Amino acid sequence: MSTAAPGPVPTASMATNWWRAPIAIWRLSRVVAHILYGLVLVYTVWDAQDAATRERRTIAWSMRLLNLLGLTVQCQGKPHAGARLVVSNHISWLDIIVINSVMPSRFVSKAEVGQWPVIGRLVTAAGTLFLVRERRRDAMRVLGLMAQALRDGQSVAVFPEGTTGAGHEVMHLHANLVQSAIDAPAPIQPVVLSYRDAQHAVSPSAAYIGDTGLLASMWMVASAKDLTVSVQILPAETVAHADRRVLTERLHSEMSARLAQAIQAAQA
Repeated sequence: MSTAAPGPVPTASMATNWWRAPIAIWRLSRVVAHILYGLVLVYTVWDAQDAATRERRTIAWSMRLLNLLGLTVQCQGKPHAGARLVVSNHISWLDIIVINSVMPSRFVSKAEVGQWPVIGRLVTAAGTLFLVRERRRDAMRVLGLMAQALRDGQSVAVFPEGTTGAGHEVMHLHANLVQSAIDAPAPIQPVVLSYRDAQHAVSPSAAYIGDTGLLASMWMVASAKDLTVSVQILPAETVAHADRRVLTERLHSEMSARLAQAIQAAQA
């Protein structure tokens, strides 16, 4: 679940990348065509496919979309096989596509996303679990759905920060949704994402924060030069007899250390 976080809008990136407008227009036009292709799949063959075929198609479709946007994906580590709760830091709307290009998962999202034109149909077909934030008790319902999905052997993904950040640090992780892994029980798969480009160890083009709208964010991504996302898959965490707050604090410490290492490596 995510919303854009308060904070500085990366206007400098928007201003300096206007000379790359022809590249951005070309990339975005192909992205639109690819999204429409995904919609055709959803309305035709998706429901008739088994889980393994859907997973392969999700990986291929997601990776292709990232390539069309000009992103390079660098992945370290291997995901836990079988059911897992993917816990990741959150920087951009790209994060969902990036994770799905490596380990397709059911994400938790605010209910409004399901009503968006085109995108709403795609994320619904992907098995997104929608949370009505205005209803205080709806979190318990979603928590139960997450735990059941994990018991059924599925992969579920959450962004416990609750919002997007600029990418320099892992913000506070909320422990509530982590409880689903304990209830299932299922291992937790920590993932650390970091974006860099030709000029920045932490790319401002990828950050979906402040008052930046989705179209403006897509433009910044498509016009960025040598935008690369690092996906660090940390060892899976056992949840046997775990206290969710203690477990979440440990996850935050481990993820923060790995993000700092990734940024330091990008600066070298």
